Amino acid sequence: MGKKEKGSSHSIRPVSKRPPRWCKYTPEEVEAMVVKLAKEGHPPSKIGIILRDQHGIPLVKPIVGRTVTKILGDAGLAPSIPEDLGELLKKAARLHVHLEKNRKDLHNKRDLQLIESRIYKIARYYKRKGLLPTDWKYKAKIASPV
Repeated sequence: MGKKEKGSSHSIRPVSKRPPRWCKYTPEEVEAMVVKLAKEGHPPSKIGIILRDQHGIPLVKPIVGRTVTKILGDAGLAPSIPEDLGELLKKAARLHVHLEKNRKDLHNKRDLQLIESRIYKIARYYKRKGLLPTDWKYKAKIASPV
């Protein structure tokens, strides 16, 4: 696995588990916004960012009592595979296409190995948690750019 060599500067999640007093949205309104944004085609991470930046909702869970993915699952709009795994699969597929054209690109060959190791690791976790079927397997040749 590669190292995280980025800086340590990032946004910090709210400390309190209770909804902030200044947030005037009801749980029903927040759920409706989440479902509406999902129907527009936004993934769960993007929904959280939109709610934070445009509506001033720091976190969905303290207000509603459920996460964005749980709300989408109840509404039947949840993605078939978890979002982080899907993005890794897309990245690996793009790298496979690149390496077919550029066979001697050893740096990206190594990057592909690191990405695939992350895919295997995350897939094991999601199988344990029951979010992926136990017979799900990553096949490098079948993955294609989406």
